[in-house]
Amino acid sequence: MRRARIVAALIGTVLTLAACGTSDDSASETTASTPESAETITVFAAASLKATFTQLGTQFESAHPGSTVEFNFAGSSDLVAQITQGAPADVFASADTANMDKAAEAGVVSGDPVNFATNTLTIVTEPGNPQGITSFADLTRPGLKVVVCAPQVPCGTATSRIETQTGVDIQPVSEESSVTDVLGKVTSGQADAGLVYVTDATNAGDKVTAVPFPESADAVNTYPIALLEESQNPQLASKFLEFVTGDDARTVFAEAGFGAP
Repeated sequence: MRRARIVAALIGTVLTLAACGTSDDSASETTASTPESAETITVFAAASLKATFTQLGTQFESAHPGSTVEFNFAGSSDLVAQITQGAPADVFASADTANMDKAAEAGVVSGDPVNFATNTLTIVTEPGNPQGITSFADLTRPGLKVVVCAPQVPCGTATSRIETQTGVDIQPVSEESSVTDVLGKVTSGQADAGLVYVTDATNAGDKVTAVPFPESADAVNTYPIALLEESQNPQLASKFLEFVTGDDARTVFAEAGFGAP
């Protein structure tokens, strides 16, 4: 009898240890197989927003650990075309209300767009303004190589509006699909002057000389942002939209030269 009790006790001990080991192993396996949550949103944004949105994206990721914001920067009209053709995106930020309206009419926008900034045009020249450009009308000088945005791009629409209001008819050597392409033509020496947003001129620093002109006040572009219907992560996308339209972002926009909406 005594021997039987000893054997039974040993078996019980072994079973208890086995059960503990199984429990620990299971917990260890569960912990190891549970990854950190990772969320990503894709933001389609106007080319003129590249510097500010890149900065805001970094701030947003820091405030939301585990999140990633990926950007696609291009002319607003090109972005609308990409979105309506099925390109995956969660948020759209346009450099004007006209292109946002096109997106809304196509049924790809979710909810009402929110205006978050404004921008105006300025003339940029090579550093030091060697051609001595002082006014919008100077852009019509014979032999002067001027580049502008294409009419369907927001910065091109603003240019056309100013031409109509002033009666000045610019004959550009090229029409670009984004404001950053216009700036690139000037900074690379391929053009004597170009029409870009104040914010692009500010971001370019000493690579260009900015020449303000009063007529630009009559062609202010308003920037709206909206969620998209096909967003794969609407909750995080909504948080990003709230961040962009909040006070902290407003400070970033003001420092870059954007106006309030």
